[in-house]
Amino acid sequence: MDKKNQTLLTVAIAIVIITVLAAMFMGSNGEKQQDQRQTAQKTAITVSGSAVLTEAFTDMEKEFEADNSGIDLIMNFGNAGSLRMQIEGGAPIDVFAPGDVNQMDMLASKGLVYNDSRKEFAGSSLVIIVPKGNVLNITDMKDLARPEVKKIALSDTEASTVGRYAKQSLIEEGLWNSVQDKLLTGDTVKNSLFYVERGEADAGFVFMTDVSSAQPGTIEVASSVPVSTPIIYPIAVVSATQHPKESQLFIDFVTGEKGKSILGQYGFLIPQTG
Repeated sequence: MDKKNQTLLTVAIAIVIITVLAAMFMGSNGEKQQDQRQTAQKTAITVSGSAVLTEAFTDMEKEFEADNSGIDLIMNFGNAGSLRMQIEGGAPIDVFAPGDVNQMDMLASKGLVYNDSRKEFAGSSLVIIVPKGNVLNITDMKDLARPEVKKIALSDTEASTVGRYAKQSLIEEGLWNSVQDKLLTGDTVKNSLFYVERGEADAGFVFMTDVSSAQPGTIEVASSVPVSTPIIYPIAVVSATQHPKESQLFIDFVTGEKGKSILGQYGFLIPQTG
């Protein structure tokens, strides 16, 4: 083959390669643009929920989005008090689900949630957990005052629902003054769970629903904790939402059969209706 033909062949091959690469790029770029358009077409709904709801609501997110392809749920978990203050500060939140009726009442009193959307969708119980083996033989709340119990994990007693309920129970049992100096505090109930899992605390207060999310073989339940006020989880649409219809759809899902089933799997108590 002479040089002229070789040059023509090389040019032809180069043209074919460029054409193929361009087609691949355009196809890939087209798919990205399509994905971006589909994402842009979805309505984003931000749900702020207490940390105790993390696992259950994460499961619900998948199920809900499968049923409602036009809605993109954004989950925001934390302690109930901090989430309430975010809403009061004007954060773009559409649905509020605290593990604390009081936090919801505070927003309702200011007109920051739609009262007609409010539902009580779950309940729980308060327990004391200890590292696996319970070497200190803690069997009830009074044991926490014993001198060999050095560290007690308790989440924020003002902003966290578990912390508030536990403090109330300790006061009612006359134990608060005896345990204050032993407290190992964190923002949420998940912090208390971690402290006990890692053996950094001799005991901790959590909801019964948190026990199933602990690392296997790390903790055990030592005792239930009496509470004078039932532990109830409310949910409502935030009145500042730009998407009240889509927000209500999520509440309907949570309180519907699929939502109840998921909550039950994580040990939540389901309120009886009717």
